[in-house]
Amino acid sequence: MAIFKFKALSEQGNEISGEIEAESKRHALELISLKGHIPESVKKKSGASTKKQGSQKFEKFFKSVQPKELVLYSMQLKTLIKAGVSIVQTFQIMENQTENQTLRRVTAEMAESVRQGASLYDAFSKHKNIFNNLYLSMIKAGELSGTLPLVLDRLIYIQEHEEKVRSEIKSAIRYPAMVIFFLFGAFFVLLTFVIPKFVAIFADAGLDLPLPTQICMGMYFVLANYWLYMLVIIMGFIIFLIQYIKTENGLFMKDLFLMKLPLVGPLFIKSAMSRFGSIFSILQASGVSVLDSLEILSDTINNNAITKEFDRIKELLVEGRGISMPLRQAKYFTPMVVNMVAIGEETGDLDIMLEQVAKHYDREVEYATKSLSDALGPILVVGLAAVVGFFATAIFLPMWDLTKMV
Repeated sequence: MAIFKFKALSEQGNEISGEIEAESKRHALELISLKGHIPESVKKKSGASTKKQGSQKFEKFFKSVQPKELVLYSMQLKTLIKAGVSIVQTFQIMENQTENQTLRRVTAEMAESVRQGASLYDAFSKHKNIFNNLYLSMIKAGELSGTLPLVLDRLIYIQEHEEKVRSEIKSAIRYPAMVIFFLFGAFFVLLTFVIPKFVAIFADAGLDLPLPTQICMGMYFVLANYWLYMLVIIMGFIIFLIQYIKTENGLFMKDLFLMKLPLVGPLFIKSAMSRFGSIFSILQASGVSVLDSLEILSDTINNNAITKEFDRIKELLVEGRGISMPLRQAKYFTPMVVNMVAIGEETGDLDIMLEQVAKHYDREVEYATKSLSDALGPILVVGLAAVVGFFATAIFLPMWDLTKMV
């Protein structure tokens, strides 16, 4: 975006001047004309574009688009297109209404792309850092089939549903995460400040320290003398783990590990089945072929272990085996998913059956999230009791011996 100085004639024939923000000189002329003025001259304001480019870079790196903002953005887009407003005018209206600076800039750039003859899908696909593969695929499907408002309506449903699932999972783990954090904090304080003072008293009394107290002192000795080495090792391991998880094999191992965890694993599998059913259903209803749908699902399922299975399913699909048979041979897909897909394939109502799968696993995710939250409470209480009991034993056993001596 840049700032342009302009002179123009108003509808009453009066000469006016001012400044306007636009993508290009041509864009500035169009904006002036849309206001009912007749442009006479338009000049770019010196230094304006450089400042704007700097702010764009700032927005790119330091501002993000929240899921709720993207849902609202999609709703506005659907409403305006459904009302029959042209794409360029739609983007102009949305640019003025959108509060998020990143979305506002992106909307202006997409308007310019469409104005220069690009398709709606091409305009959106230039901003993959904001619009994911599912979003782009749905835009493409809606544009090609001429049912963009309907497709956007289904896309909004997916966005709202997934935001709800994310919120439920975050709520379920927020309390346990806080308890674990304070548990480690208490462990550190007791080990570093409390135990050594008591041990000094016991040593002056000439007591033989019991095993729990000796273990505590051993941990304190390691922490006091080798904390720097431990910090370097821990930081190095964390950096290695972060870099490894960014690789294809690392992502696969991470998802595989999470799905095998007790309590957490079933939640991840059910969440993946819900996403599979909802996205696949909408793509089928939008006229996207099964093979193309699997391509999109591979990029949007957010689980690399399950994505690996899609590659094998696609190979069997090419051989003409349908979708239900390859699913039976794949891992992680539950019998219910396979049976519902088989029924839908036989009756020609695959999208309806997949929608039922999504609704079922939506409820399953809710139950699994509640079960996880209910189960973590007692586990954390037991863990806290074990830590407190260990330190209490390490302190009170020697104190009991000291009492006997007195």
